[in-house]
Amino acid sequence: MKTLRRWLKRSAVALAILATALWIAWLLLPKPELLPPGTEFSRIVFDRDGRVLFLSLTRDGKYRLPVKLEDLSPELLNATLEMEDRRFFSHLGVDPRSMLRAAWGAVTGQHLGGGSTLTMQYARLRWGLQTRTLWGKCVQLFRAAQLERHYGKSEIASAYFTFAPYGGNVEGAAAASLLWCGKPVRELSLREAAALSVLPQSPTKRRPRADGTISLSAKNAQARLMARLRVARGEEPDKMDAEFTLRPIAPPRLAPHYARRIATGATTIDLAQQQTVERSIADFLAREHSRGLHNAAAILVHAPTREVRAYIGSAGFLNSRIAGQVDGVTARRSPGSALKPFIYALAFDEGLIQPHTLLDDEPRRFSDYNPENSDRGFLGPIPAAEALRRSRNVPAVELLARLHGGGLDTFLRDAGVKLSREPGEYGLSLALGGAEVSLEELAMLYAMLADDGVPRALNSGVSARGNAQLLSPAARWLTLDALRGNEPGAPHGLAWKTGTSHGFRDTWACGVIGEWVLCMWVGNFDGKPMPGLFARDTAAPLLFQTVTRLGLRARSSPRPAEVVDVRLCAVTGELAGPHCAHCTMGKFIAGVSPITACGVHREVIVEGRREVHEYWPAHRLEQFRRAGLPRVEPPAARAVAGPPPRIISPQPKLTYVLHIGDAAKSGIPLEADATAEARQIHWFAGTHYLGASAPSHPLMWKAAPGHWQIQAVDDAGRVAKTSVTVVAAR
Repeated sequence: MKTLRRWLKRSAVALAILATALWIAWLLLPKPELLPPGTEFSRIVFDRDGRVLFLSLTRDGKYRLPVKLEDLSPELLNATLEMEDRRFFSHLGVDPRSMLRAAWGAVTGQHLGGGSTLTMQYARLRWGLQTRTLWGKCVQLFRAAQLERHYGKSEIASAYFTFAPYGGNVEGAAAASLLWCGKPVRELSLREAAALSVLPQSPTKRRPRADGTISLSAKNAQARLMARLRVARGEEPDKMDAEFTLRPIAPPRLAPHYARRIATGATTIDLAQQQTVERSIADFLAREHSRGLHNAAAILVHAPTREVRAYIGSAGFLNSRIAGQVDGVTARRSPGSALKPFIYALAFDEGLIQPHTLLDDEPRRFSDYNPENSDRGFLGPIPAAEALRRSRNVPAVELLARLHGGGLDTFLRDAGVKLSREPGEYGLSLALGGAEVSLEELAMLYAMLADDGVPRALNSGVSARGNAQLLSPAARWLTLDALRGNEPGAPHGLAWKTGTSHGFRDTWACGVIGEWVLCMWVGNFDGKPMPGLFARDTAAPLLFQTVTRLGLRARSSPRPAEVVDVRLCAVTGELAGPHCAHCTMGKFIAGVSPITACGVHREVIVEGRREVHEYWPAHRLEQFRRAGLPRVEPPAARAVAGPPPRIISPQPKLTYVLHIGDAAKSGIPLEADATAEARQIHWFAGTHYLGASAPSHPLMWKAAPGHWQIQAVDDAGRVAKTSVTVVAAR
């Protein structure tokens, strides 16, 4: 009896020592990193409603997404624990009952299930262990103990559901749910959860098949698991449980160009609008393929928020024949005339014009720059709004030359456009696409025009230069009003502008309707010229079609208080005088727009009778004649007074470069218009007499470098003056 008590006492002490040693060893277990070093996850991009747009492969060729336990469907968690480890939340990494059951099965030759817990399985995955050997199993137990010592059950379960193999190159429940079930992991049904839960035990044999069939191994395992789950839920068995199959779903590759720019997470893309624009482009190119048009890009922006709702970088991301992976939204090209609206908006703001101001559409020379219209013709005097709507080149260049400060160049830089040259280097060619911009930058500019005049980067809401308003509400309203026309096929209320690049390589169309801005590019990425390619018959029809398919609607835009109605002469576009027989109502910016009264319609005495006749300046009469719209010459009359000449060239804001040794380029044209009764203009440079010319006919001046005071004197002694700078070319 004493011997027994002594043995029991010694055994108790030994057990206590062993337990203490094990406890100390437990406490001293080093903390490992929960995730494998260098772990990389797939990039996943969502649209604004949480739908998956894009899922990428990791560099090791896996579809792998992180997941947290609380993100799992309860059905998946329960099914996995029923399949793998029922007592996961109560053991310390090793389940003795499961181990004994597995050992007894090995001894008796019965299939009683494995003894590995969820923690042990993750340890095998985490460290890449070979657990079929005794040493491998011991290492697995040690690693499982490490994990349980330093991490909670939720963290371990999350790690398992992130790295568990679900067949093929799919790892983790989140990726498996998307690629095998087509839904987020939190939305799995009972059958889907059971079908996924049996995959990690044999991912190669049981992986879903593209033809929708199910392997016998997966079918039997799924049937056994569903039977146990039904019993646990108190439900009757269902014969269809074993027949349920998973079908592979193509990895989402929607809005690929935009997704490539996003690290991961939610975007502002609207999937329905994205797909509508894509279909519109595909249908358009199918019709226009015979013309050599194979590619297009587009961006749809909600102007008040600057959110990008649709982003199409090319007509086919995977189409190598069109270099489809090039992003046409960010590619920089000449925009042609697409920047003209901003010249007019700036001119409205500076008080240079109002919508009815007559501009000169005639052959003009600006130093060495000689712009032409795309139709090689000239329309003569044309109202500013019509000149913008019809995209006349010469009026736009003339307006750009008259803008104060840095003009369009400074405006674009302040708006956030990344111009490649230094300020001032573009000159007047900027009006006709002399600088390269991107479709994204055009959308940013037009969103500013449509919204508040403040430059803000798309999707960021951040102003490019503080909160400075670059365009007033009145200028924006007048510009958009001018851009709305009655073009066949154009949706009602759409304000739009096109652009054709130099060499007929690119065509553009930008539209504003309601709160929406849609900008489109049509062309080919190879940059080859396509003579005869114009935006009005390519990009514009695509814009109209896409706006219609999107169902975008115009909305009433309140007129700014400073825009007022005034009575204008319908012929000259100036304030109507007492002798203007045809009048119309026009819009002015109060206190800003020019308010010159009509001086063309005058009452004169002809043979003792009072009559009203038109007295146009000579250069305007010449323009009308060239345009095929000659005006009636006024009769000889008494007391016809008029203004002094108006110098057209040279212009004071330009620096003229003198090309020494090239006589053809060293001359500067001296040109002025005058009232109809003037016959000659005499020119002076300082005190030097240069010669005489008829009104609206240039006199070539072989200028010397320096600063010159130029005077133009007509027959009646009326004088106009301007200053000009001439420099020698290096």
